[in-house]
Amino acid sequence: MANLKIGFIGCGGIANQKHFPGMVQEEGVDLVAFCDIIEERAIKAAKEYGTPDAKVYTDYRELLADPTIDAVHVLTPNVLHCEITVAALEAGKNVLCEKPMAATTEDAQKMLDARDRSGKLLTIGYQYRHFHENAIAKKVVEDGWLGDIYYAEASLIRRRGVPTWGVFPNKALQGGGPLIDIGTHALDLTLWMMNNYDVDYVTGSSFTKLGTTLKPEEQGQENHMGEPDPWDPDTYQVEDSAMGFIKMKNGATINLRASWALNMATNPGMVLLCGTKGGLDTYNNEVRLNHVIAGQQAITMVGHKVQPYLPGFSVGKPPRSKEAMYWVKALKGEGELFVTADQAFVVTKILDSIYKADRTGKPVFFD
Repeated sequence: MANLKIGFIGCGGIANQKHFPGMVQEEGVDLVAFCDIIEERAIKAAKEYGTPDAKVYTDYRELLADPTIDAVHVLTPNVLHCEITVAALEAGKNVLCEKPMAATTEDAQKMLDARDRSGKLLTIGYQYRHFHENAIAKKVVEDGWLGDIYYAEASLIRRRGVPTWGVFPNKALQGGGPLIDIGTHALDLTLWMMNNYDVDYVTGSSFTKLGTTLKPEEQGQENHMGEPDPWDPDTYQVEDSAMGFIKMKNGATINLRASWALNMATNPGMVLLCGTKGGLDTYNNEVRLNHVIAGQQAITMVGHKVQPYLPGFSVGKPPRSKEAMYWVKALKGEGELFVTADQAFVVTKILDSIYKADRTGKPVFFD
């Protein structure tokens, strides 16, 4: 079988942090095309990760015109995901699009429609599913330790963690701030662990209280890479925190919280689940199972440090490599997509609905 030929549209931070290092490790894969509006980025990526004859582009349409390319990774700002993904699918390419699926429900639907018309594969880059503690938590749920899950919290809180590289504070290109950037991960994990995508209605609020008011010397900024990097309040265009309330059709409820800047002293785990038999949360790279043993309340640690009842669950590859591994297996017809576009569509629709509810002051009901 000939090697799969992969192209990349967008050669910025996420491409270099996750996609290039992950895909270059996979056997039977050639990284043959690199596109970026800044040509130097594409040239650098091609030299570091590409085949000797890898091609460089500044126009993604030229890359998509190559009939030998089997799949592309769409690694651009959020608002461009739909346009490029639809074009790639219609050009006969399988697509891994970086999260979130799209900036709006309407764009996400266009991507689903293009997938269905083309018959090609479409997946979304929610690599947090592959983090060890999250895979463990999913197995705990599947093994029935929680029973019927009726309450959940999805949180990704940064007290001061505004990303100042790329175009993150640019609303026109990103579509929003921490809710669409990192809240999307917490929500994806929570829905996936619950295995519940049937939404009744959504409401919520977003706030721009600190992003446009705090001067650099007032920020106390530390980005999530651990290096101080103050943001410019004059060019900050998105929310700095957002909260949503999601009511599922079976009565379960989810509270969603996301922030880049919030005066909150604690940083909760990304997922908290409460069920009829037990509960769990993911905190400090561990899973804490809250249940009853011999009539007594107990907390069992089931994460990186202690694995009392899942001794066969090995850490294995890092998350970026696992994402690449599952994607390549699906491309080869050896496995299913780990993240489906239909699941990602629900995440985008919820996030979009929180923004709409904030603008209108009214809940958004799903069909």
